[in-house]
Amino acid sequence: MTPRSPANTPPYLRFLQQLKTCFPVPVSEPVMDGYFVHTVSRFLDRVDDLKSAAPLLGQSRQAHYQNSLGEGFPEETQTVEEVTKLLTEYCQGMPIWAHPNSQVNVVPPTTIPSITAFVAAAIYNPNIIWDEYSARFAEAEIQTVSMASDLIGYDPQRSGGVFTFSGTGTNFYGCKLGIEKALGGRAMQEGIREDVKIVSSAVSHYSRLNVSGWLGVGMKNLVTIPTNSDNDMSLPLLEDYLRRAFDAGEKVGVIIATMGTTDAFGLDDLGAIVRLRDRLAQEYGLKQPPHIHADAVIGWVWSVFRDYDFAANPLGFRNRTLKALQHSLGRLGDLAQADSLGIDFHKTGYAPYLSSLFLVKDRRDLSLLSRHPEEMPYLYQFGSYHPGIYTLECSRPGSGALAAFANIRLLGKQGYRVLIGHAVEMAEMLRERLEAHPFIQVVNDRNFGPVTLFRVYPPGVEAQAEFRREVKDPAYREQLEAHNFFNRRIFQLIHDRAMRGEGVLLSWTDACRHAQYGRDEGPPIAALKSFILSPWTDLAAVDMVARQVVEVRNQMESER
Repeated sequence: MTPRSPANTPPYLRFLQQLKTCFPVPVSEPVMDGYFVHTVSRFLDRVDDLKSAAPLLGQSRQAHYQNSLGEGFPEETQTVEEVTKLLTEYCQGMPIWAHPNSQVNVVPPTTIPSITAFVAAAIYNPNIIWDEYSARFAEAEIQTVSMASDLIGYDPQRSGGVFTFSGTGTNFYGCKLGIEKALGGRAMQEGIREDVKIVSSAVSHYSRLNVSGWLGVGMKNLVTIPTNSDNDMSLPLLEDYLRRAFDAGEKVGVIIATMGTTDAFGLDDLGAIVRLRDRLAQEYGLKQPPHIHADAVIGWVWSVFRDYDFAANPLGFRNRTLKALQHSLGRLGDLAQADSLGIDFHKTGYAPYLSSLFLVKDRRDLSLLSRHPEEMPYLYQFGSYHPGIYTLECSRPGSGALAAFANIRLLGKQGYRVLIGHAVEMAEMLRERLEAHPFIQVVNDRNFGPVTLFRVYPPGVEAQAEFRREVKDPAYREQLEAHNFFNRRIFQLIHDRAMRGEGVLLSWTDACRHAQYGRDEGPPIAALKSFILSPWTDLAAVDMVARQVVEVRNQMESER
């Protein structure tokens, strides 16, 4: 065939040559490789120019999403330079999670190796549906499952797991296994033809609603057990419910034990829940006891302290911090008793979103979720790792697995001990400063993680006594709701300062818990929230939180 002359080249081929410069080249070409590196570097320089004293990039602005609804699909191309410059603009207003004044709800800064892992996955686009499409990214997943199993106390030779789409995904897998067990493994083929119960605490993550609804169990079959004052599931009430359910012949598919609530860092007594399950299963002669899934997406990392020498304390944590770590480990040291659990490396693991791992104690359980390979005729002809046979996802990125692998190798137990120990130490110091004021009440004072929930009260109100009444006395309902509004105003003023680069970026919760009027649930109790994860958060940032709370309270009083 005679090669085409440039004059005879179809326009699309000339255009194609231009489009090739928009992609990383498949073989080494120093000029194009340099162009790619320069493009990324220039983008990072532009983003770096957005940094200031404020805990966010550039300026915060009011979003006008209605205008965005008018965007049409463009006809013409743009250059790489034009688009990367545009991307910089879309970073405007983004919080900087590493900033010492960023104490926002459970979002960490990310390490350089974990970012690099995401870059590698973005360039080479692995799909861990099987190892043929993911090469050693698949190996990273297997190794991370093994290392995480070893950390929490599972036997890596027996356990299994997969990276999935979020903490919700880990709960999804855990509940799906429980449903399959309760229905004798028939639900995958026959669907759910009878009621199956999912049990969790009243302060467990709201993903329980998504899971029960999307799995087809139905939210009406979601049973929430009230919690104690330290935000853990009431064991007597759990036992009471289970006995009533078993007496009535109901199927309880799964019990979710929350190992670190998002708001208060409440920890269910997993060991006691497992013992209760086993005792009742024997008493009632259950062929299939409820599956117990530990929602440990936040608390899993405390397992690095399982073999820490608290007596010698080689890292030199303060006594109050040591007691806080030991108290949490008293519950989190039991993770291996769960039948399955969830881990979020994008929370307390310091990896980018998404990096969530579902672990199961006995990998044979995953066969309950399997499909026949012949139903996927264009896959699995070779290779030796075929997780797509039993995963919900058909396509799974390799980014989360490689990022988690990178951070485990980077930090090890010692690095994670330092990061988590520092976060808890700063949280405890914040509590000391807040507790020094009689008008501030730490409302999760019996939970000892990196999160501090607190309420501020107006002049003339003694915080501790008032909070005690708000929680239990229906006569104080009106005051409770007024103080919710008072605290919301304080939060808004602090937030406005942070947006101007003058303060600390905190979080807010409309309901860290509810008042409990005997057997009746009262109104929600709102609170300000500091969630410390940044290694840059120091005493100056902690002092600023307490100082600004006092200043804003005084400002509100002067404006009355």
